[in-house]
Amino acid sequence: MLETITIDCPYCGERYATQVDLSAGSQSYVEDCAVCCRPIEIAVRVDEDGELLGVDLRTDRD
Repeated sequence: MLETITIDCPYCGERYATQVDLSAGSQSYVEDCAVCCRPIEIAVRVDEDGELLGVDLRTDRD
């Protein structure tokens, strides 16, 4: 189940929409910013019912 979320790039500060796959449960992955193309580590927290609990963003410097 895909859900569209809006995130703020930790590098350039621009806001953009992206999709997360809630059916995969909690996960971490790297996605390039749609604006500045720098790599963002995205950690998605999903509960046992498949509901989005939160999203954490990190740079490669964190």
